[in-house]
Amino acid sequence: MSQSLPNMLENTIAKIREMIDVNSVVGQPITAGDVTIIPISKVSVGFAGGGSDFVSKNANKQENPFGGGAGGGVKVTPIAFLVIKDGSVRMLPVAAPANTTADRVVEMVPDVLDKVAAFLDSRTPKNEE
Repeated sequence: MSQSLPNMLENTIAKIREMIDVNSVVGQPITAGDVTIIPISKVSVGFAGGGSDFVSKNANKQENPFGGGAGGGVKVTPIAFLVIKDGSVRMLPVAAPANTTADRVVEMVPDVLDKVAAFLDSRTPKNEE
């Protein structure tokens, strides 16, 4: 097998390493007054490659032709913020958006219950002493 496939994979991995460093996971601190905010992210990386040596039709050739390719991708998703204020640290998670109708309904239940309770309270006669 040709040495081209390992070279392609090594080059792809090297490019991904160039794109991603520790600052992709733990971001640069942002300072506003006496509050410091540090973004935290999840990084997903994927890469693949493939190729094949082809048999040369010319019997005099020492090497067979090679064809192939490699590629990769990176996904950075914010998951939380660390908030530092007055010597204490709090983590504020970033809520994932609701993916299904059922998830959206579950998210709406507390708000609906609050509105129903407020409506019932407004309709209930209050005894004045």
